[in-house]
Amino acid sequence: MKNPYMPEIAKITEIRDEALGERPIITFKVAFQNGHDFNHKVGQCAMVGILGIGESMISIASSPTKKGYLEFSIMKMGKVTSALHACEAGDTISIRGPYGNGFPLHEWKGNNIVTIGGGIGQAPLRPIIQYILDNRGDFGQLDIIYGARTSNDLCFKNELFELEKGKDAKVHLSIDVEEVEWTKFVGFVPDNLLKIKPSPKNTIAITCGPVVMIKYVIKNLLELGFSDQQIFTTLENRMKCGIGKCGRCNVGPVYVCKDGPVFSYATLKNLPEF
Repeated sequence: MKNPYMPEIAKITEIRDEALGERPIITFKVAFQNGHDFNHKVGQCAMVGILGIGESMISIASSPTKKGYLEFSIMKMGKVTSALHACEAGDTISIRGPYGNGFPLHEWKGNNIVTIGGGIGQAPLRPIIQYILDNRGDFGQLDIIYGARTSNDLCFKNELFELEKGKDAKVHLSIDVEEVEWTKFVGFVPDNLLKIKPSPKNTIAITCGPVVMIKYVIKNLLELGFSDQQIFTTLENRMKCGIGKCGRCNVGPVYVCKDGPVFSYATLKNLPEF
């Protein structure tokens, strides 16, 4: 977009239910009415809203290798997200952006990749997976470690189940508590990480999810021998204005919205609130 501070109108072309229950998540597929491409980087965010109601900063859940549309996976939490959940295919929304720094995928070429997600935190990791699958020869082994409270809370289930059947990625799913028909790992994501024990050799690990999960994932990655420079995460729960003016996302000397949301642990561990 020519001006990331000026909203453009996009039409919702498809809506998919991702997670049901008390914390529903819906994925919106949208296309700009003017036909523009977004030209975003993997890991960047956008301000998504409804004119007259408000905006929320949302991670982009699709890779720039997917042309002609964007996808956003949104949990119903407040006024704006509730209004978005009330939308139907064909409705229009406003989009500003992209914002943030993105993941340095060009620096990761030739490496193995491990993504470690929890709940809605899988949304910003999904574009990494899509990008690698669309450029499969540029990367080594891809491990996808992902969990949620229950099987109903897992996002992108169908595509992850399909990936399990192929050879392009190893998928390791989990839920927190036992269910009658669940045959995969039962327990927290950091525990599943220790069970899988990915090798740190020529490997980049990226994690996103609840803050407490991120902290234990990083702790376990360090125990497995990963260096600070091999661990990345994205902090997206603090952003409000997107341009570093409101101060809501300020953490020490950085603004998450413009200096992040992507950080290596080498940077993150020196921030005062982490």
